[in-house]
Amino acid sequence: MPFSSFCYIKVGNIYSLTNRTLYFHKKGIGNNMQNIWQHIYAAFIEADRWKLYLKGLGVTLEVSFFAALLGILIGTIAAFLKLSTRKNGSKTIASRIASAYIDIIRGTPTTVQLLIMWSGILATCKNSVLIASLTFGINSGAYVAEIVRAGILAVDKGQMEAGRSLGLNKFQTMRYIIIPQAFKSILPPLGNEFIVLIKETSIVGYVGMSDLTRVANQMTSKLFDVFTPLLGIAFIYFVLTKVLSILLAKLERRLRKSDKR
Repeated sequence: MPFSSFCYIKVGNIYSLTNRTLYFHKKGIGNNMQNIWQHIYAAFIEADRWKLYLKGLGVTLEVSFFAALLGILIGTIAAFLKLSTRKNGSKTIASRIASAYIDIIRGTPTTVQLLIMWSGILATCKNSVLIASLTFGINSGAYVAEIVRAGILAVDKGQMEAGRSLGLNKFQTMRYIIIPQAFKSILPPLGNEFIVLIKETSIVGYVGMSDLTRVANQMTSKLFDVFTPLLGIAFIYFVLTKVLSILLAKLERRLRKSDKR
């Protein structure tokens, strides 16, 4: 057989094999896409299961909202209590109590705190939203307290002296001079704390609440598909935190612009 004919046959076979491989490759991709769509349809669309996720999202947002409000309130109070001192510079009893609260809450897992509230302190309470909101609010308050305290301490001490020299008392100086300046330092870490809080609410399933994570776990057990429901709620959590991050970034930019004026 001539060498040219041999090369032609070999090239022809390779060409035929390549076409066949591409055909099966495309067919495999098509089957995979169809399987992915079937998993998505079964996990989120079939039997109106998206309503369960929507209800779980409502529970997550409800607990996060009330916990954030309570966390700001408790954290702000705890921060000022921790900063309180006597005339000789020593810590007050309130300051020691606030320090103990912050250390205990920050030094124990959130899951343990939730279970203690649910099975112990508020065992007779039937309102799961209240239990979860109180738990996460108290937990968040400890971190907010440190954020607020650090923001106040970041303001130059001369600002307090300047306010007192203008005839303002300590409370007025704190309200009109210190806090407005400290707020710009407090905002970024406070926003991060809210983002963490939204994600931490994923453990409320321990007390029987049907949040996003619990709904996803129920779907994995029902459909024998672990990946699709969990990937779906991961995307939802990402969108929530991303939207919050964008809003906080816009607020920070506005504050910077106001400084330049």
